[in-house]
Amino acid sequence: MSNTLNQGLIDFLQSSPTPFHATQSLAQHLEAGGYRQLDERDSWPVGVPGKYYVTRNGSSLIAVHIGRQHRLEDGLRLVGAHTDSPCLRIKPNPELVRQGFWQLGVEVYGGALLAPWFDRDLSLAGRVTYRAAGRVESQLIDFRAPLAVIPNLAIHLNREANQGWAINPQNELPAIVAQLLPGESRDFRDLLAEQLNREHGIIADTVLDFELSLYDTQKAAVVGLDQQFIAGARLDNLLSCYAGLQALLSADGEQSCVLVCTDHEEVGSCSACGADGPFLEQTLRRLLGDGEDFVRLMQRSLLVSADNAHGIHPNYADRHDGNHGPLLNAGPVIKINSNQRYATSSETAGFFRHLCLENEVPVQSFVTRSDLGCGSTIGPISASQLGVRTVDIGLPTFAMHSIRELAGSQDLAHLVKVLRAFYASLSLP
Repeated sequence: MSNTLNQGLIDFLQSSPTPFHATQSLAQHLEAGGYRQLDERDSWPVGVPGKYYVTRNGSSLIAVHIGRQHRLEDGLRLVGAHTDSPCLRIKPNPELVRQGFWQLGVEVYGGALLAPWFDRDLSLAGRVTYRAAGRVESQLIDFRAPLAVIPNLAIHLNREANQGWAINPQNELPAIVAQLLPGESRDFRDLLAEQLNREHGIIADTVLDFELSLYDTQKAAVVGLDQQFIAGARLDNLLSCYAGLQALLSADGEQSCVLVCTDHEEVGSCSACGADGPFLEQTLRRLLGDGEDFVRLMQRSLLVSADNAHGIHPNYADRHDGNHGPLLNAGPVIKINSNQRYATSSETAGFFRHLCLENEVPVQSFVTRSDLGCGSTIGPISASQLGVRTVDIGLPTFAMHSIRELAGSQDLAHLVKVLRAFYASLSLP
């Protein structure tokens, strides 16, 4: 099963260079699995068993399977993840011409590791809004081919490079896309109009705006002498989105199950389609009823917030608490923080650990060093929005927030197995 899941993840990552594309890919898998898309502008069925999904902003998705035996007393089984990853976003007026090179100015999205973006074969993808025949429309584009690069400065000109230096995003990250002839000029919006025509056969009168990201064209791969690792971009957190999707698609339909994949986690989740917005609560109230019954339902539910965890790095083992260093290929990690950077409680951790033991899935624990800060995820945000009990978990990875991250090739199967068991569980704590 591991090989099939790993290849499926690699294909999903390849088709999902941006949150827009990830949401589109999730929707396609759900459609193939019998899920029906709902439009937020229409009236919805309330409490009717079935498979539904809804998107917002084209970058967030919620799928709800109302079980055949749905009862308020049984609660909901929710799995949450996020579709966005740290990256370089193209500025609204990005064109720069310096020393005869046409470059694109970028803005850093989220807490990206910047150094790995140098000397990579980069492409461009995202959403373009345009006018055609008097109508304003939007379309996703993906150039796929390498068309940009951010070259490093040779060590001969920066003798301190290996001593560490602060990267200036404004000056050092504009990507080179072409070398211009004397007197030649290029227009970025014309380039996007050409791509719309080439990729979709759309003839745009005007490209009005865009949300575009650079991404590494190197495909994810299973690597290592014994193929024990998966290397790829956006493992944080498309790995969890894919695991949740696979678990949901195999749910037996008896219990009511929810998959939540929201945008903007890397920048705080505070948006109309982020976890700190109203999207999830509005969706659940419209599908499952409102008022006192909704509060009662939430109090009988449980959310598994799935986001990557920091595996113990052999070169930097001192960055971990000695008793809490998760290993790659040793199973999902329960993430705990007394200051509520993670929403895990002893009850929710105990239930998840029980699920792992019952299904012969190895399980680990993570607590950050007491003298280091702790990251967070959608778990505490969703818990505070809905009042739902939550456990924060994730698969151990290296190089989190790099352009290319590393995870264990056996761990995806572990996570899918325990999430399937969670969706099928007859009772919650």
